[in-house]
Amino acid sequence: MANPSYDVIVLGSGPGGYVAAIRCAQLGLKTAIVERENLGGICLNWGCIPTKALLRSAEIKHYMDQAASYGLKVAGTIEADLDAIVKRSRGVAKQLNQGIGHLMKKNKITVHMGEGTLTGPTSMTVAGAKGSENLIAKHVIVATGARARDLPFAPADGKRIWTYRHAMVPPEMPTKLLVIGSGAIGIEFASFYNDMGVDVTVVEMLDRVVPVEDVDVSTFLQKSLTKQGMTIMTGAGVEGLKPHANGVTATIKDNKGSVATTEFSHVISAIGIVPNTENVGLEPLADMDRGFIQIDPFCRTKSKGLWAIGDCTPGPWLAHKASHEGVTCAEAIAKEMGNADAHPHPLNRDAIPGCTYCHPQIASVGKTEAAAKEAGYDVKVGNFPFIGNGKAIALGEAEGFIKTVFDAKTGELLGAHMIGAEVTELIQGYTVGKVLETTEAELMQTVFPHPTLSEMMHESVLDAYGRAIHF
Repeated sequence: MANPSYDVIVLGSGPGGYVAAIRCAQLGLKTAIVERENLGGICLNWGCIPTKALLRSAEIKHYMDQAASYGLKVAGTIEADLDAIVKRSRGVAKQLNQGIGHLMKKNKITVHMGEGTLTGPTSMTVAGAKGSENLIAKHVIVATGARARDLPFAPADGKRIWTYRHAMVPPEMPTKLLVIGSGAIGIEFASFYNDMGVDVTVVEMLDRVVPVEDVDVSTFLQKSLTKQGMTIMTGAGVEGLKPHANGVTATIKDNKGSVATTEFSHVISAIGIVPNTENVGLEPLADMDRGFIQIDPFCRTKSKGLWAIGDCTPGPWLAHKASHEGVTCAEAIAKEMGNADAHPHPLNRDAIPGCTYCHPQIASVGKTEAAAKEAGYDVKVGNFPFIGNGKAIALGEAEGFIKTVFDAKTGELLGAHMIGAEVTELIQGYTVGKVLETTEAELMQTVFPHPTLSEMMHESVLDAYGRAIHF
């Protein structure tokens, strides 16, 4: 029996892989996808989506705790039902996983469940429940994603030391939680468990939390989290963890060099990711840097016919970046195969928004003020606080601000940085502006609806040029 043959095989079905497969199919290419675990990958099953379901539960609890400030009375105490919260989160993931299966059928994409290993740039073996099979194609897209990085001295055991995956399905509610790392994953789980009533400590090696964000956002967030009851230690490091039957003994060096041991019930390690590129057969086929596959702007590797997208390639490691690369890659393949209607565009990394779903939320796109100055720009900076916005006050969400950074010479929008309620929804306005290469003139002339939080976006632009109306 001949080996199954395709135009494109996608290895991995996360937000990069399944989107790439769908776009390939839309472009008329015979497409297959290989997945070893769950359709939808980590993001849909164990990352972006189920964590947002958890955070939604925490948000509802937060508002219930604040009911009196909205003129409402709640009878009795408000308690978190951990089992029910986790069950809801897993149900959301299951529903979307089934949706991906439907999309594969709708687009006539063949699904091979099993462990895929490259035998060449355009061929692979797949070891699954039904045994091993050999697949060949004209093109292969590697979308194998990444996993949580373990602490070298204390790997996660799922009992007392957790990765994000363990933290989503906890066997019990922590009483005193240590979160190591203050990137998006660490801060989101810190925020979730803090809202659930857990005593949370965050340790960050660098000198500020969410260190990839604008320094003003980092400063504001640290003050907010501290006010919410968290202990935040920056410029600090965890030097040792000793799990035992009742918890974990942590040895922590603070920013003054003092070392102390503290007891915690559980620890979440959120110190970064490791690409899933070992044992895939990539070594002779692609250039690698710390395990990440090196690609050109259209996602090609050094081997003809072999492509790579998503978290197994250089960052930023975000689901929407992976999906966008999937489309770019699919269209580049279609163009190579003679489709005159395919017009791939390289990814503009400076126009990829980032969102962190803590409380308050964080969102940003483009350069920070510091990065813009380091790049040689003379900048104009606008800043507008939530307290100056009527909708924010009416919502009872007057905490936060919106900051915009412009090139003083051309008016180009270089970056936007937000912290506060629903900013993860607002950021796309500035992202569209960057893709359209807008300047301050177009943004000033745009009519923003009233009353909305989006009015602050307008005011921040006006403020950069000394024209803010409401503050």
